[in-house]
Amino acid sequence: MRSGMNEKISLRILPLCLTIVFAASSQVSAHEKWFHETENYGLRWDLFFRPLPLFLFGGVILITVIAGIWFRRRGRGFVPGPESFGTTDSRRSALYGLIPAILGIHVGVPLLVSGVQGELFTPNNKLPGVWIYALGLAQTGIALAIFYGALTRIAAVALAALWFAGIFLLGLEPMLESSMYLGFAAFFFLAGRGPISIDRLTLPPLESSARLMSKAIPAVRAGLGFSLVFVAFTEKFANIPLALAFLERYPLNFTAALGMPMSNETFILCAGAVELLVGLWILFGIFPREIILIAWIPTNLTLTVFNWTELIGHLPIYGTMAVLLVWSQGRENLELWLCGLREGPLAILGQETQTQPSQVHGSKDS
Repeated sequence: MRSGMNEKISLRILPLCLTIVFAASSQVSAHEKWFHETENYGLRWDLFFRPLPLFLFGGVILITVIAGIWFRRRGRGFVPGPESFGTTDSRRSALYGLIPAILGIHVGVPLLVSGVQGELFTPNNKLPGVWIYALGLAQTGIALAIFYGALTRIAAVALAALWFAGIFLLGLEPMLESSMYLGFAAFFFLAGRGPISIDRLTLPPLESSARLMSKAIPAVRAGLGFSLVFVAFTEKFANIPLALAFLERYPLNFTAALGMPMSNETFILCAGAVELLVGLWILFGIFPREIILIAWIPTNLTLTVFNWTELIGHLPIYGTMAVLLVWSQGRENLELWLCGLREGPLAILGQETQTQPSQVHGSKDS
């Protein structure tokens, strides 16, 4: 009888969750561990294995599978890309050539801030003892190398090493929450820092191969997606006490103001479901433009509450989302990506005579 009752409750809650998904997802952008102490809040997987959390989790998995099949069969999303607005192949290629520099700024700034504040990647990862100086200095050096594009691929290896060192210093959980930095390490190792960099001007031996460059975007996408998936559990589904304490301190549950009040716990679980959905769709590249546009609102909604800490902490997310928003699928797009990175006015040495994308695909700049 109790299980039948739980099913009825779940079926009633589902439409409510869908109706206010944007409101509930406002908590997605507010990382509880950045703004609330965590020492007394370990993971509680027993709270996850209950009817409502399992129902929402199963719903997200089912929706993801259906959307994945639909996207694969359709071959494209519904939101048009830059090519639909009259731009040329050569200009799209030039835009792709700027992506490493854009991501370099979005990653370099938070790394620099974390380094000088004695943190590793995020505000909740306080470095212990002498490591505050050693890894703080390392983070600062990596940040500057990526920002300016000097010894970028070496800095990317150092960034990955820093992530693995964090496992031994701070634990596996906080590093898995920061998996996007491992994704950025892979991106810059695979792609380098592109044409707008010191490396391109002075250090040709550090250039990556076309084969490696072709894998860079999937790597950074996977890093962000996995971070969001993992945080959905460590800050919500499997850490409800922490999320409840966070909401008591920061009352972000405004569903009552919409005339559809939710308990804080239900609000948390709905927020976790939204974050899990966004993370999985980004991780597997399912309707990427559509899910980015959905996630853009909650990612920015609490900036006025948490100010500079959240703004700087979210810069890598903003950068990756912007890249995925202009990224298109297909072999032709991959050729434009490689052309943008390797050719043009600041081409890799030996690539200056390569064919430009406008010649390859028959488009002309007007």
